[in-house]
Amino acid sequence: MTYPETIEYLYSRLPVFHRIGAAAYKPGLETTIGFLNAIGNPQHKLKCIHIAGTNGKGSSSHSLASILQEAGYKTGLYTSPHLFDFRERIRIDSNMIPESVVVEKVYAWQALTEERKPSFFELTVALAFDFFASEKVDIAVIEVGMGGRLDSTNVIRPELSLITNIGYDHQKFLGDNLPQIAFEKAGIIKSGVPVVISEKQAETEAVFRKKAGAVNSGIHFAADWFDICDAGWEDGKRLVETRNLLRNESRQYRLSLGGDYQLKNLGGVLASVEILRNQGWAVPESALSNGLEKVKENTGLRGRWDVLQKEPLMICDTAHNEDGVREAMRQLQALPCKKLWMIWGMVNDKDHEKVISLLPENARYIACQPDIPRALCSAEMNEMLLTSGRESREITKVEEAVSFALSQAEKQDVIYIGGSTFTVASIPEKFFQAEIKPLL
Repeated sequence: MTYPETIEYLYSRLPVFHRIGAAAYKPGLETTIGFLNAIGNPQHKLKCIHIAGTNGKGSSSHSLASILQEAGYKTGLYTSPHLFDFRERIRIDSNMIPESVVVEKVYAWQALTEERKPSFFELTVALAFDFFASEKVDIAVIEVGMGGRLDSTNVIRPELSLITNIGYDHQKFLGDNLPQIAFEKAGIIKSGVPVVISEKQAETEAVFRKKAGAVNSGIHFAADWFDICDAGWEDGKRLVETRNLLRNESRQYRLSLGGDYQLKNLGGVLASVEILRNQGWAVPESALSNGLEKVKENTGLRGRWDVLQKEPLMICDTAHNEDGVREAMRQLQALPCKKLWMIWGMVNDKDHEKVISLLPENARYIACQPDIPRALCSAEMNEMLLTSGRESREITKVEEAVSFALSQAEKQDVIYIGGSTFTVASIPEKFFQAEIKPLL
């Protein structure tokens, strides 16, 4: 098979959650364990960091990978979903897995795939572990797909576990309240393996402490280690002031990721680096500083408060659930602008009314539709926005919605594109290739 034929095979023959939703969800680790056993258990050959959370796990994964890369380690990075290219999910340092390796492995495993019938995600996890092991990475940063306890990635014994924040998302699978969701995320906590919790939340702290105590895992809340505050902008990079509360030591860092919510992620990243250092991983301060400043360059992360152009200012963000959208809208509404244009599309299994209630009322909306089967149709999205009292029109294709907004907006306006990772993934790729400094 060619590479495009291989990807089409994966999409057509295997259930893909990001495309069809619940029908692709396979709780339990039996299929993953059986498949990995059949290919020689590559995950047992890896040193890993395992990262879960409702929001922030992708940014934290990319940030830690960038830092370790700057420290001189050959670093694997597994994340999901991708924006434009399947290979974004599996990287070593700055490089995506080669197309030839994807073709070779999918072909070699075809009979096993037909026999075991893994999901798209289960096979992708196996591919990542196999690639990292064959390339003998020094360490691999592994992002959970959904939840933690029953996630296909939860077959590793990591050096460190990191759990970012807990919020409402995927309640159908993870539970209807924060303690239930936290219980699923806490499933990545392993016996004797330290765990960092990025945010100390009253509703979930006891859940994490109970699980860590039950398996004799040292638990560390980032808020007990670091104070972090915004220090403005310099040369297009966000400045943050941090104070290590244990050593009474202050430092300033420049972040390439511009979202306000990155300040919440940073504490977990810094605490994780501290623990890795205590375990013997050599991460000099220069690697930490450079890694935080060069996340996009080192790992290819896009779509997190991403400035696509200026005059008019156009920003996209993958925030798609209650907590993520609330944070993004707080930052968006602080921007000076003449008119605000919102290109908005969602998938069909989110709490649409709750999310819409968080959106600015004084904006001009364009209801669109991500280019996946799981998308909420643009007509329904438009009707929800109109019913909520917001000014809205329907333009189904994201690319056409972007073109329309750009044709109507003035230089002093702001255009925001969001509602789903897959709305961002439907933006023409040319906008992500432009060299534009982050928002000042």
